[in-house]
Order: sequence, then C-alpha cells, then structure tokens
Amino acid sequence: MAHGDVIVVRYADDAVLGVQYREEAEKFLADLQERVRKFGLELHPEKTRLIEFGRYAAERRAKRGEGKPETFNFLGFTHICGKNHTTGYFLVLRKTIGKRMAAKLKEIRQKLRQGLHENQGHDGVAEIGGSRDFQYHAVPRNEERMKAFRYEVLRMWWWQLRRRSQRTRWTWNKFRETLGNLLPEVEILHPYPDVRFALKHIRGKNRVR
Repeated sequence: MAHGDVIVVRYADDAVLGVQYREEAEKFLADLQERVRKFGLELHPEKTRLIEFGRYAAERRAKRGEGKPETFNFLGFTHICGKNHTTGYFLVLRKTIGKRMAAKLKEIRQKLRQGLHENQGHDGVAEIGGSRDFQYHAVPRNEERMKAFRYEVLRMWWWQLRRRSQRTRWTWNKFRETLGNLLPEVEILHPYPDVRFALKHIRGKNRVR
C-alpha cells in the first residue's frame, strides 16, 4: 500500500500513473515488470519510463544541477511541466506531439493532391476544420502549434491550387481572403476545469437552466 498520493489515468491500453514518492514509484515499476514476466511479456522500454514530473520537479532538478523536467507523450499530446505566467502556479502544458503533427500534414498533403480534381479541395479542407481530431487538440497553451498546423494546411492548399490552375498570380493574401475561412481560426474548445466551472457557476448559483 502506498503512503503517498497515487493517481491513475487510463485510456484503452495506455496509462499514466502518478506516485508521490520516488521510492514507491520505483517499487511499483519493479513489481509490474516482475508480474508481466510471469506471463512471458516485457514492458516496452521506450513507452514505460520513470520520470520526475510535477509541481516541484523543476525546483528539485535545479538544486541537483539538472536540466528541465522530462516530458511524456500521452493521448496525442506531449505533457510538459509549466507555470501560469500570472499566478506562478504549476500547470501541466499539453502540446500536440510533433511527429504526429508532421505525419498528419503529410497525409493531408496527399489528400489535397488527390482532391483538387473534386471541388478544388474545398470539402477536404472544410472537413479538416470540423473534424474531431482538429477540435480535440484545441486545449489551452496549444494555440501556437494549432496555428502552425492551420497555416501549413492553408499554404499547402494554396500552393496546389496555383500549380493545378491558371491562378499563378493568385497571391497568398488574396487566397486567405477568399478561401481561408474554410479552415476556422484556432479557438480553445476545452478550457481548464476551473474555467469551465466558473462559466457555469456564479456565487454558488448554477447558470445552466
């Protein structure tokens, strides 16, 4: 039984465990490795790691002369130790995993090349903006990465249109004014829990009727 706090976040076959004390985390990992070996299995060395993460990770690592806290990938995001610039409170920052973003852009590039024969790619780009995958990543502090993604999609579309049509003089600004709105501007759709609560409750009264 653990003496400190333990949290478990699990989705399908992926999970993240947070253990307050390092020695208990090390024991849990050793026990888990021993248990899976009984079934002839091994933990994936790259996907199963023990890292120092959390509110005091940066401070403790600085005292030991070590670098920034390590990060981990989970459910499409890279999770990073951060701070609220206003209050100084600890925050877990989530950024879209860079490799997945690059792979998605490559996939979209191929679809744009194929889809320009059908409605000039309008449907495909509009579908990207309204997709659950695009909206899923609309979390706080991920705006820059989402804006970069949106920019790259529009640039690829503009470039393909210029190559395939007679619109060689169609400038980037003209393209954005004409078709840029098909891919919505980045908007945070999943604010932090305390923000969602504040929007629903004023002085203890629920605003939702």
